[in-house]
Amino acid sequence: MSGYGCVHLSNFKATRGVQPYRIIHAYFVACATSELRRRKARSCFCHMCHSTGSRLHSCLYCIFFGCYSHGHIQEHAEQKKHFLAVDLTYGMVYCFQCGDYVYEKDLENIAKEHQIKASKSLGMKIMYRPWEPSSHEMELLKRNPRRKRITENSTIGLRGLINLGNTCFMNCIVQALTHTPLLRDFFLADRHLCQFSDQPGRCLVCEVSRLFQEFYSGNRAPLVLHRLLHLIWTHARHLAGYEQQDAHEFFIATLDVLHRHCKGSSPVPSSNPHHCNCIIDQIFTGGLQSDVVCQACNGVSTTIDPFWDISLDLGPAPTPKDGEVADAEPTSLVDCLERFTRAEHLGSSAKIKCSNCQSYQESTKQLTMKKLPVVASFHLKRFEHSSRFHKKISTLITFPEHLDMTPFMSHRRNNHSNHKDATTTPQGDN
Repeated sequence: MSGYGCVHLSNFKATRGVQPYRIIHAYFVACATSELRRRKARSCFCHMCHSTGSRLHSCLYCIFFGCYSHGHIQEHAEQKKHFLAVDLTYGMVYCFQCGDYVYEKDLENIAKEHQIKASKSLGMKIMYRPWEPSSHEMELLKRNPRRKRITENSTIGLRGLINLGNTCFMNCIVQALTHTPLLRDFFLADRHLCQFSDQPGRCLVCEVSRLFQEFYSGNRAPLVLHRLLHLIWTHARHLAGYEQQDAHEFFIATLDVLHRHCKGSSPVPSSNPHHCNCIIDQIFTGGLQSDVVCQACNGVSTTIDPFWDISLDLGPAPTPKDGEVADAEPTSLVDCLERFTRAEHLGSSAKIKCSNCQSYQESTKQLTMKKLPVVASFHLKRFEHSSRFHKKISTLITFPEHLDMTPFMSHRRNNHSNHKDATTTPQGDN
C-alpha cells in the first residue's frame, strides 16, 4: 500500500467528499449489525460472473461490484473511467491509475470507527486496532523499501513435506492448517506468549509458529517435520510410533495440544470457565445443540456442547453382488448433514426421565448447530465396524463450492417446530 497519498483519491475527495466511502464501508465492509451482515451476504457478488470470493471490490463512483481475480472490476474501471474501488474484505481503496492500494487519513478514521462498532456488535472484547508500525519497524521498512507482491503465480506458502515413514496423515493436516488464513495471520504476527519459557523445545505453539515462518519464507525446499512429530508424540502419547495413524485423530490431538499451550496467549481472560479465548477456540469451536423431546408431553430438554469437528455417517457400505464391485452412489456433504440433523426416535429401550412429567418416556433426539465456528471441520466416518469385520465405505462424496448451513442451524429448526412446555438444561456456553 502506498503511504504517500494519491492525487486521484484527493481529487475524488475534493469533489465528492467521503460519503461514498462511508456508505460502502458501513454497508458492505464493516457491517455493524446483523441486518447489515445479512444484506452483505445477499448482495455482495460480482455483477459479471456472480462469484463471491474472488477479491470482490465496489466501485467508488457507482453501484457496481466486480471481482479483481477475474478482472471484472478492472474492465469496469477501464470502460467507465472509474479508477477508484473499495476492497469489500478489508475496506482499502485501490487506485487503478496508481496501480496500488492507497492511503488517506480521513478514510482510515472512518474505517476505524466502523470496525469498533462492528466489534462491539459481535461481542468482541478486543476492539479493532489498525496496525501502526513501531520505531523499530519503521527503521526496518526504510532498510527494505522494496515491496513483495503475491501474484497468481506466486509460490510463497507452497512447501513440500518429507514423509518420515507412514507420516502422510500428519503432512496432510499440516498442509491444511498452514493454509488456514486466520491461523496464518496469527502465527505470522508473532502473537504467541510462550508459557514454557523455562522449558525450551516443549511448546507446540512455538514449533508451529516456527513452521509457519518456514512455510512463508519464500524457500521452495521441502520441509522435514521431525520436531513437530516428536512434540506430538510427547504430548499425545497414543499417537507415538511409526505405524500409520488416522488423520482425523491427529487433527483433534493437534488442536487439543495447541489449545492447551495457547491458553497463556489470550490477551483477555474469559470470565466464563467453559469458554476459552485462545486462537484455536476462536477459529474452530462451535456449539452443538441437542434437543430431546418427550413423546408424552412434548417437553424439550436442551443441551449445548462445544465441538471442534462434526463426525458424519455415510450409511452402510454397499454390498457387491455376484462377486462384482458395487458402484457407490454419489452422496453430497449436504446429504450427510441432513442425515446428521434429522430427528431420531430413541425407542423403548432408551427411555429417559422427563423433567416435565417426572416419568420415564420414549423420546426423540435432534442435533443442530447452535453456533458455527469460523472454520468448520467435517469428519466422514468411512469405516464400518462390526464384531466380525471392519469395512471401509468408499461412497463418493461431493462438496459444494459454497455451503449454506442455514437449514442445519438451531434457530431455523426451532422456527419450524412447535414444541410446548420446553425445559432447557444448558451445558457449556456457546
